[in-house]
Parts: sequence; C-alpha cells; structure tokens
Amino acid sequence: MKKKSFQDYLPFIFLAAFALIGIFIPSAPAFADTSKYNPADVAWILVATCLVFLMTPGLSFFYGGMVNRKNVISTMMQSFVATGIISVIWVVCGFSLAFGDSIGGIIGDPRTFLFFKGVPEGAAWGTIPMLLFALFQMKFAIITPALVVGAVAERIRFTSYVLFMVLFSVLVYAPIAHWTWHADGFLFKMGVLDFAGGTVVHISAGCAALAGALVLKRRKDHVEKKEITPANIPFVLLGTGLLWFGWFGFNAGSSLAANSLAVSAFAVTNTATAAAGLAWLFFDVVRGRKPSALGFCIGAVVGLVAITPAAGYVAIPQSIFIGFAAAIVSNMVVHWKSKTAIDDTLDVFPCHGVGGIVGMLLTGIFATTTINSAVTDQGWLYSGTPTLFLKQLLGMVIVVAYSFTVSYIIFKLINMFHPLRVSEEEEALGLDVTQHNENYHAQSLTVSNNGALKEEELLPQ
Repeated sequence: MKKKSFQDYLPFIFLAAFALIGIFIPSAPAFADTSKYNPADVAWILVATCLVFLMTPGLSFFYGGMVNRKNVISTMMQSFVATGIISVIWVVCGFSLAFGDSIGGIIGDPRTFLFFKGVPEGAAWGTIPMLLFALFQMKFAIITPALVVGAVAERIRFTSYVLFMVLFSVLVYAPIAHWTWHADGFLFKMGVLDFAGGTVVHISAGCAALAGALVLKRRKDHVEKKEITPANIPFVLLGTGLLWFGWFGFNAGSSLAANSLAVSAFAVTNTATAAAGLAWLFFDVVRGRKPSALGFCIGAVVGLVAITPAAGYVAIPQSIFIGFAAAIVSNMVVHWKSKTAIDDTLDVFPCHGVGGIVGMLLTGIFATTTINSAVTDQGWLYSGTPTLFLKQLLGMVIVVAYSFTVSYIIFKLINMFHPLRVSEEEEALGLDVTQHNENYHAQSLTVSNNGALKEEELLPQ
C-alpha cells in the first residue's frame, strides 16, 4: 500500500474543519418575509434548479461515452464529483464571492453570505426567496469546472483535478459571475449581456480547458496518432438528451420567473439546438463524412452553448442562425485543432469556448427590446450601430484573457506541489483502475515477474 503523505490528508482536514465550523453558525428562521413571493415563480425555479442539476450527470455520460473504455469511470467521476465539491464551496464562500456586497465591481465580499449567513431569511430576490436564487446559481457553479474535464481527460490525477475545481471556482468562476451578473459588476454596468451563462460558464470553462490541455501536454496515444474508439455511443446519446432536457432549466429558468420571457427562452433554446445538431450533421456530409450519432450530439451541445447568452434577448427565427453559425464555426475549429499538437481530449475549447464566443457576439447583433425590454442597446441588426456588439466583443476579450491566464497559472501552481499527470504506466493501464480501483469493462491487474503492473482482460464466464 502506498505510504500516505500530508497532502493526502488535506482534503479530509478541510472538509472536517468546515463541518465543525458549521456547528457554531447561529440558526436563522427561514423565509421570514414571504409577502413578495409568487408561488408560480417559486415552483418554476425549483423545477429549473433540478433541471440544471441534471445537466452534470448528463455531462458525465456525454464525456464518459467518448473516451477510451479504460477511462470511462474516471472521466465521469471527475465531472460528477463537482456536485459535492462545489456545493460545499458555494455555501462556505462561493455565493458571497459571486453575489455578495461588491468590492469595486470586481468581487463580492466573502463575509456577506459566509456559510450562507442571512440567505435563508434574506429578502426576496424578485419574487422568489434568496435561498432559492442561491441554489439555482449553485448549479451553474457546479457544471462549469465539470466542463473542463473533457480537455484533460485520460491523463490527469483525480486529486489534482479536485484541487483545480476548488481554485477555479474561487479564483475564476466567482469573479466572472460577479462582473457579469451582479448589479455592481463592471461588465454588467458596461452593458454586456449574458442571459444564462455563455460568458460566465462556457467561455470561462472553454478557456480553462485550453489552458489545462497546454499545461498537461499530449497523451501518448495522441503523440502516436492512434485512433481512439469512443467507449459507448449510447452513453453520448443519453448524455446529450439529459443535457438538452436540463438546458431548458438553464436558459428558461434564468428569467427567474414563470413568465413569457421564460417561454421565449425555452423556444429559442430548442430551436437553436435543433438547427446546430442538423448543421453539424449535414456539414460533415458535405465534407465527405458519413452522418453520425456522435456528430449530431456534438452539434446539438454546441447549439445549446451558443444560444445560452442570447436566450432571453433574441427571437426564434434568429436563433436558427445562431445555432447554425455556431455549429459550422466550431466544426471548423475542431478540424483545425486536429492538425495541431493541442491535445484537448474531447474538444472542450472548440465546442464550449468557441460556441460561447459565437453566441456572445451574435447576441450583440440580434438582441432586441421586442423580446426583452431590459435591453438598453439593441443589437447591430436593429439599431444600425455596433454599440452593443462592441461591448460584447470587449467583454468577451476580457473574460477569455482572464480565464485562460488565471487557469493556466492554477494548473502550473498545482503541478509545482502535486503532480498533475499520472505516470506513463498508469496512463497506459487507464485511470479507472489506477485512480479509482474500479473498471467499466471486466479487467484485472496483476503483477509481472519484474514487479510491473499489467492489465488482463477477464473473459465472460
């Protein structure tokens, strides 16, 4: 058995410390003032919160089905464990950093809602309890670091990725969420539009994914140009279905009310996704490939990503173009990336990063007061001036630069104290067994005469 180091005890120590501190946090009456609550809005956002939560296991299936069969469980676990890690971080300080009292429009004061202080009995957030708003936003915070997994899959240590999730959540996600969604955030004040997270979630995760891929460098199979067959295409289909279903809560729920804006966001989400899935499928055919289930699934997810920043600001006809354009651009970037030495395992940057960028910029073209009266600067198509588009462009550049740079530093910093990559032997055997002592396909580990581990396939009995 491997000898334990102090680093191995740290995660448990931190969790135990949070648990003990929680004992001494004073209890507060829940929902002291219910006069402003709208039961229909509360019911819808409860459902939407559950739908957004469902997206994380959906993402696990989506990613798990595309990797090598010896890395299915590890890839799914790296995504799914975010539900535990970020839930605790969000209660302790994450919600405060994102939505607490603003410090110069850059970050929230961590003392504002420390350990959810004041959240259960807080004033209504519109027509729903503050606690419900905090829980809804928690699900966005959960899925964002989970998205990065796809870029570093098949070679990153589980413990290293857990540490990355914590640091990313505090140093990257929370600040960008504060800039974009807090009333005093500097991007919000600038007039940058992001209805449901195209910037906060997808661009930030996509750029972090690119940083991780560059720091971790290439897998041996990638260097040797070996073709890796997806482990389970039905898993990918199942994951896509769960993501598509959950995304209705992601986008329509961001209206924070059961109203006509939620219905509009629901409609454009489905339309853009359908258009993107078909565009990817048909574009593959044009380029000489056969129409594939994998292609449609990837295209659909790109469409979901692209419509996210625009969902509450654009009309249904324009959403077709957003989905179509995002799918074509992402498909071309995936093709370009395949000719480089960048080893983004599951194309997180081309799909989520680029998809989010396309959606954010097109919001600056198609946003209209016809759909949302909160739009102060109409899109370029309707106003005849590029004012909103230029704001979206500037906001995009800021978020891309910040997320990539800080995430790159986080990965490098972790690697200084705790190795990011598994060993060559562990990579060859697969992370399911070497990181979790579990396996997707029946297999066992034996020790050869020279003491090295080797994999043996167990034949069906």
